[in-house]
Amino acid sequence: MEQNEPDHLAALGHYALRFAKPGDVVGLGTGRAATAFINALGASLIQVRGIPTSRASEELGRSLGIELASLADAPKIDTDFDGADEVDPRLNLIKGYGGALVREKIVAAASRRFIVLVGEEKLVKRLGARGSLPVEVVPFALPLATRRVAALGLKPKVRQKDGADFISDNGNLILDCGVKEIRNPARLDRELREIPGVVGTGLFIGMASMVLVARNNGKIDVLRPH
Repeated sequence: MEQNEPDHLAALGHYALRFAKPGDVVGLGTGRAATAFINALGASLIQVRGIPTSRASEELGRSLGIELASLADAPKIDTDFDGADEVDPRLNLIKGYGGALVREKIVAAASRRFIVLVGEEKLVKRLGARGSLPVEVVPFALPLATRRVAALGLKPKVRQKDGADFISDNGNLILDCGVKEIRNPARLDRELREIPGVVGTGLFIGMASMVLVARNNGKIDVLRPH
């Protein structure tokens, strides 16, 4: 469990509770903002079933006494609560800096409503502003995928952690792809997913139902797709 989370994220986690009702099935996202929500949910004692998007969120949810479920147990998810690494004005996202992008996208896609929690520093004019796009790749396909990703104009590099290749919860590798601002994220997502061995990308296009933004002045804004 993360300790001493920033005040604006703690407030954001508590604010998001208004969208969780007793008896709901909720997606439990991964990352700092999602952790703040899971902590708030555990403290609230609202009885829900949670579907975690990573081993980290599974362990945190269990430690807080949140009942956990799988997609097989609960194929219909009421609301998914997760963070993002970038949010553009159309509420398209880049996710996956924490390495859980594929499970996060599966849970978001299975949810009736997908609520994204971010601090205002994650708002960008165009996706790619932070310079990196995660892509999950089957290890066997790494040489081919690396070449094909580079041919699209990106600069792929295998993610490292503690001096070794980072392995996702799915047993795959993550290519952190150097990018400039992405002018057509939907097309890039499609082109990347067409590469054999690419399991998923960090581009979440047209998936967010709303974005809750914690401003540095303590205010929380609610953004909805235009």
